Amino acid sequence: MLSASVALSAGSAAITAPVAAPGRGAVRAAAPALMDKSGLEGFAKELNPVVGYWDPLNLSNGEFWGDSNSATIGFLRESEIKHGRVAMAGFVGYIVHANDIRFPWDKVAMAAPKGLSPQELWDVTPEAAKWQIILTIAFLEFWRENSYILSKEGEQHYMRGGKPGYFPTFSELPHPVPFNLFDPFGFSKNASPEKKAKGLLAEVNNGRLAMIGLMGFLSEAKVPGSVPALANVGIRPYAGEVMAPFDANFHLF
Repeated sequence: MLSASVALSAGSAAITAPVAAPGRGAVRAAAPALMDKSGLEGFAKELNPVVGYWDPLNLSNGEFWGDSNSATIGFLRESEIKHGRVAMAGFVGYIVHANDIRFPWDKVAMAAPKGLSPQELWDVTPEAAKWQIILTIAFLEFWRENSYILSKEGEQHYMRGGKPGYFPTFSELPHPVPFNLFDPFGFSKNASPEKKAKGLLAEVNNGRLAMIGLMGFLSEAKVPGSVPALANVGIRPYAGEVMAPFDANFHLF
């Protein structure tokens, strides 16, 4: 199964086209807020000079929910970064669970039968554990969207000129927290603007590839043979509905 990541990388490379390493001047150009179409076009060229700017649905000219175009672009950029981060975690998690790798201190996971697909492992997870996951995600969403928390750190909401992808620290929590969700060890705290801009390019590109990769895993599991590059790497089939994750005996009461 681990070879799936290698096969996927090879297959996805043909989809995304090679990405040239940006020069020092190009990296600097990726740093602005990118809250208008011209900024997006320039950023797209830094991300992938071969593909460049590609917006077939013309989303960059939209004004969602009657708001401004800059607010819409902020929303779209935040959504892409967030989905990319979740997909990167999900891609690695899929490989870990597909190989029956369990943490010995996790009694719930250790109690689950071996040989299950990652999707089946979710289905057999106790409801109490599912609610812990859901409520933790809900808290992180609340913390990210909270204008008061953002203002305490000198930031704004991403639809009001703030930085897409920014996640506030936990310094405003009444109880001390040892680590922050973003950059818990402070590795990028004092990084130069050029290094941060280069990191943004890498994060967006890796996030896009991870979204393709994770959906490739799910598609191959649901319809064996639907992803030729993954047809012979041992992905376990799944008969359930991944788009209805609470279908398997999940209820509120």
